[in-house]
Amino acid sequence: MGGAMLDGWLAAGLEPARVTVIDPGLPPEAAEAWAARGVRLDPAGAGEPDAVVLAVKPQGLDAAAGAVAPLAGPGTLVVSVLAGKTIADLKGRLPRARAVVRAMPNLPASIGRGATGAVASPEVSADQRRTADALLSANGLVEWVVDEGLIDAVTAVSGSGPAYVFLLAETLAEAGVAAGLPPETAARLARQTVAGAGELLGRSAAEAAELRRNVTSPGGTTAAALGVLMAGDGLAPLMREAVAAAQRRARELAG
Repeated sequence: MGGAMLDGWLAAGLEPARVTVIDPGLPPEAAEAWAARGVRLDPAGAGEPDAVVLAVKPQGLDAAAGAVAPLAGPGTLVVSVLAGKTIADLKGRLPRARAVVRAMPNLPASIGRGATGAVASPEVSADQRRTADALLSANGLVEWVVDEGLIDAVTAVSGSGPAYVFLLAETLAEAGVAAGLPPETAARLARQTVAGAGELLGRSAAEAAELRRNVTSPGGTTAAALGVLMAGDGLAPLMREAVAAAQRRARELAG
């Protein structure tokens, strides 16, 4: 995720010389590519930056904190994309840090089509919030929430959401096979249908419900299928249950 975000910032015009990457485990090909563009890698005595973006796995926070803590001073904006790690967790490991933004991006950020939820600690200034918004929006939509507890709901909806969409493509293809299509044909049709519908939804100003109605002719084939999906025991209650399960798990991981 960190690499995807950096690629987005550089594509948006951020000067590579202003970027320092600290990652002892950086793949050689990524290190060579970024170094060739002017990004500094693992420098000694980097100084106190304007902003630090934490993009490590949650279980790697303790190890990363040792390298980051000397950099994150009172005037540094810390932007974390670590799942399950609260602002209090981050401040506990970065004792000099004050201004912290906790963000939850999702996988489509890697192609600039991400959806990110973010929350700021009270110490984040207006200028720092604009900086965080600029960094995060380089990879797609950013939605700010005022209550950190809502980040668990963001995780359940958009953080995990791409997997739900991929599952839809899987199950639609499986249903096509059950209806008699060859597996390869069903997979291609399902994949393009989900991708195309998502692109249409992204480009259109219409609400999802309106687009659904536009596709649905009364008494037609789509209406017959939606009669199953929109039944009382159909997709809506299953999705609510799935999101609630993800939200509960996010709370458990946060401790």
